[in-house]
Amino acid sequence: MQPAARITGRLRQQIAADLKKKYEKGASIRSLARSTGRSYGFVHRILSEAGVQLRGRGGARRKTTRRRR
Repeated sequence: MQPAARITGRLRQQIAADLKKKYEKGASIRSLARSTGRSYGFVHRILSEAGVQLRGRGGARRKTTRRRR
């Protein structure tokens, strides 16, 4: 897949199906973007168009600090 090339029609549907399968098996959007040479936004948009239920953000949550008086 060439970076910045417009992808439409049947090819877009094939790419969406492939990315959806990989995402649902546990791949992250960032890893899919890296492996396809496309942007995070492109992969996110393709997955959304394909009707994928996107996972929430991972990682540790920030602890809230209590203010001292």
